[in-house]
Amino acid sequence: MSRPRTSRRIALAVPAAFGALALATLPAFATSTPAQIATSKTNGVAYLKSLQAADGSYAGSGLSNEWAFSAFAAAGTAVVDVAPGGDTTKNARTVYRNLLSTSGWPSASPVVTDYERGTLNAYAAGIDPARVSASRNLIAHIYSYWQTAEPGYFGPSSNFNGTVFAALALRGAKTQAGAVRVPQSLTDALVARIRANQHNDGGWTYQKVEGDPTALNTAGDVDMTGAAMAALCVSGVPNTDADVVQAKNFLKGKLVSSSGAFNSLYGVNTSSNGWGVSGLNACGINPQTGDFLTGLGKTPVDFLIANQYNPAGGFKYKPADTVPSAYASIDSLRAVAGGGFTAAPPVPVTSGATQWVAQSGFTSGTATRLALTVDDGAGNLKVCSVAFTPTGTTTTLGAVLAAATGGATPAGCVTSVTPSSGTGAITALNGKANSGANTWKVSVDGSSFAGALREKVINVGDTIALRWGA
Repeated sequence: MSRPRTSRRIALAVPAAFGALALATLPAFATSTPAQIATSKTNGVAYLKSLQAADGSYAGSGLSNEWAFSAFAAAGTAVVDVAPGGDTTKNARTVYRNLLSTSGWPSASPVVTDYERGTLNAYAAGIDPARVSASRNLIAHIYSYWQTAEPGYFGPSSNFNGTVFAALALRGAKTQAGAVRVPQSLTDALVARIRANQHNDGGWTYQKVEGDPTALNTAGDVDMTGAAMAALCVSGVPNTDADVVQAKNFLKGKLVSSSGAFNSLYGVNTSSNGWGVSGLNACGINPQTGDFLTGLGKTPVDFLIANQYNPAGGFKYKPADTVPSAYASIDSLRAVAGGGFTAAPPVPVTSGATQWVAQSGFTSGTATRLALTVDDGAGNLKVCSVAFTPTGTTTTLGAVLAAATGGATPAGCVTSVTPSSGTGAITALNGKANSGANTWKVSVDGSSFAGALREKVINVGDTIALRWGA
């Protein structure tokens, strides 16, 4: 996602039988030592710091280096500690937050992956993605791309990438307290679509293949397989699950015995390797032992470190290259550091800096968004972003639902609410009434479901889930 791909050339694949032969007898140790990995991380962090612009930025118009934040976090460096020449007023986190808060970000014609990329990297930087500013809620922006006609997809289903990174962002970017902020019903819908798009060889690509036998029988690629298996595992699917095991075996079949590299659709390169390793990391599968230690004693981590310039710290994109690549270095460092596709922000060392920054309340008169799901208990999940303009620093559930009847994207999330005013329990929503023990309940930011009251206080950035049931 958001990396240059058009310059890659499709290379001949190494036959799976060759990989299987090389893996027939596996030593029980890793070849890159903890000391070597620590050195790689230290030097890699130093290189990524060198990518920072004089104004403190990593991101700007077009393709940029903000994925460095996920690599920094995985390597144990707080983004707020990254400042040009030690000028803390230009630290990378503050500059990025200011960028995300501007009305012109990400572009005049944004796509869902813009907001997913922003969510994953804001989280790694220690910016609550739902509370970037009084007007910017990245979680709500992602919700707005829900495909009502194809539930579980985010953005056009043909660009399956948007759905995979929706799962990575919505499940991976937890609350400041470490809780999953989205309801299980939404997670289940995402997982179902990811499973349905797994190719017969165990891999995935960026294209939708669900329901197309011919497409399902085409080859997967290393990059998307790493991302998709990470999305499953971040969503709570265990690494013993059959689909995750198939993905692991797909990657195993792409190993080049002599180097430990994965032979991807784009040829042997560190970026693809980084995505594959990050998928294994996210699933708790050690990329240095067992299935990923070749018969010649090489691993994917060995391959990455072998293509790092030390002590300068940058990584080549391909072994034949003679200069480091910023994007390859980001992908490689994140993988070597043991990261998936985002990581919780480390505690800063800069005096006075906090682990998290977040908008503390609504700003009266400033338009904003909230993320809302409505689950009628019969499998009809509605997901939307609610646009409204608060009149105080907090609002109520009743006010949010009223705004959703006319200001939801996609439309139709809320069509009716009973009662429509005042206080007390919500007795019917979208024409479905409470019945005995089955009533409308609400959860905020992953809290336990409790009776849905119109007067329930809703704060800036809250992720709201309504559910009918016992």
